[in-house]
Amino acid sequence: MKHLSPYKYMIALVLLFSVTSCRKDIPQINDPGQYVEANFNEIFDAYWNGMNNNYVFWDIDTVDWDRVYRTYKPLFAKLNANDSVDVQKAYTYFKQMTSGLVDSHYDLSFNDTWLADSASINPAYQRKRASPNYHPGISILHFYNVITSKYLDPDRVRGFTNFPDGSQSVATSGTINGNILYFYFKDFRLKGLFNTDTMNGVKRVETWFFDKLKNKTDIKGLIIDVRGNGGGALEDLDFLVGRMIDKPITIGATRSKMGMGRLDYSPWAPAYVRPHKDARAITVPIVILADAWSVSMAEMTTMAIKTLPNGHFVGERTWGGNGPLTGNKFYNGGRFGTAFLNEVYTSSLTFRYRDNKIYEGIGFPPDVEVKYNKAELDVQIDRQLETAIGLIK
Repeated sequence: MKHLSPYKYMIALVLLFSVTSCRKDIPQINDPGQYVEANFNEIFDAYWNGMNNNYVFWDIDTVDWDRVYRTYKPLFAKLNANDSVDVQKAYTYFKQMTSGLVDSHYDLSFNDTWLADSASINPAYQRKRASPNYHPGISILHFYNVITSKYLDPDRVRGFTNFPDGSQSVATSGTINGNILYFYFKDFRLKGLFNTDTMNGVKRVETWFFDKLKNKTDIKGLIIDVRGNGGGALEDLDFLVGRMIDKPITIGATRSKMGMGRLDYSPWAPAYVRPHKDARAITVPIVILADAWSVSMAEMTTMAIKTLPNGHFVGERTWGGNGPLTGNKFYNGGRFGTAFLNEVYTSSLTFRYRDNKIYEGIGFPPDVEVKYNKAELDVQIDRQLETAIGLIK
């Protein structure tokens, strides 16, 4: 099984940010998929040039891509593409070349049958596993069973929706002490599931939560829980956070590649959250819970709520993969493939938060840090959630 494979479907973002750069309006890049790859010398050139043109973080990345060329070009030239041992050696080289890349969405998968059983290469995941602060994500059962039974009032709701690809969305919602509204969801497929013609488990939870959000008059605080959330559709930003505001808010800016130059970037364009048609301006404290396994849209939602004057972030520094992704047809940058490489999964845009800092590769820091504590979780104590409740009280 490929590392972080759940995130690959969850981070298929729908671009809603304000400026769209169409390929027909800007110079065309050389499509790496059109390179002839009869040998490893050509396989390396297709990949290296694809990264040189498509990767959006070269101005902040510490990897010297020219040095990579000088070091690995002769090593690949010695390999035989028809030798299984050499193919495995090439896999090792790809792992070495990408180990320091700042893009925390980055994932490299292969078409070659000799690598069919090899995990995709995910540098951020490998770095996280090697970190002295590494811990596993909180079990989904904690959110579905423990929180609902121990912390939420009896009228709480929970549900799940299964998909043909074997994935599953899960959501829970309820009140705490009668007047704190809580909402947890596993991934960002909220708008898509809500707009289905028939009821599903997640839609039922959303319907309950959105009704309380709009109509409950005695709310003292709101907790949005995106711990362990792997991201998803960017349209959910307006769909969820847009229900809590009565005017647009600027959360930062995005930038794309404009041409073939490594540093050929577009100007920064403002990134907004816009009010939903059913919006109600929430003035009570809004606390978002996020952790080291909160990725992509979970991070951007955390940033959006932190932007609000009544917004607070409790938990851990997030994953650090907040560059939006979209189809390569929209921008001169982002993911691509070659004959040898199934997909180079990489961000299409750079996102800069409203403080003018880029948190790619380092994660977004909490206002109140509460670290993962396995011993407490094992006895059904959720210190992060309890801190959020205490902050509201």
